[in-house]
Amino acid sequence: MDLKKIFSPKRVLFIVLFTAMVFIGMRINFSPVLGVENQFFTLFQFFGPIAGAFLGPVYGVITVLGAELADFFIAGKAWSVINLIRLTPMLFASYYFGTKKKHTLLIPVLAGLAYLMHPVGRQAWAYSLFWLIPIAVKVLPEKFDNIIGKSLGATFTAHAVGSAAFVWSIQTTPDLWISLLPIVIVERTLFTAGIAASYYTMNAVLHTLIEKFSWKIPQDILHLDKDKAMA
Repeated sequence: MDLKKIFSPKRVLFIVLFTAMVFIGMRINFSPVLGVENQFFTLFQFFGPIAGAFLGPVYGVITVLGAELADFFIAGKAWSVINLIRLTPMLFASYYFGTKKKHTLLIPVLAGLAYLMHPVGRQAWAYSLFWLIPIAVKVLPEKFDNIIGKSLGATFTAHAVGSAAFVWSIQTTPDLWISLLPIVIVERTLFTAGIAASYYTMNAVLHTLIEKFSWKIPQDILHLDKDKAMA
């Protein structure tokens, strides 16, 4: 294993920028997680999955986990079931965002099955229909698997994983899940827009830095799309 290649300066640059964004984003609350005390969606939900696009799905997941753990320890968060569960959704979202492979549709499928296996989930089955969205993005023609499609699929992949974990770990009612339907639509629409905007912004920033310093970066180290770099 060539550690110098794995931790190249260019890849480390993105990891440092991304970790700094996570540390800041985790401290800016966006909305409460209804049904769970003292838990909030944060600015992190607006850019978390993009690591998979720039570093590839595997290194993207590792980077997200590393950034989350760094924030976890620095912030001194408690080792509670809820806090540990909340580390996982963005890992799957990053993997989903970072690859075009069809097997990622298994993530929302399995999460949906786990949710529906719970008695409360079965009664609030309509809630699981949201998770047809990331499945559809992967089975539709490739032209739909663009940045907007990836962003939409990624945020609902995170939603599926988180919901399946929460329905089994905290006491809820079918009425609670049904009441969340309109909230989820608004919330995830905003997250989709945020993820897409974050991708374009980070792509432009990295492209500008690379051009300025004349760096030559192999595509397998840092995936950039010059066509999507902002002028």
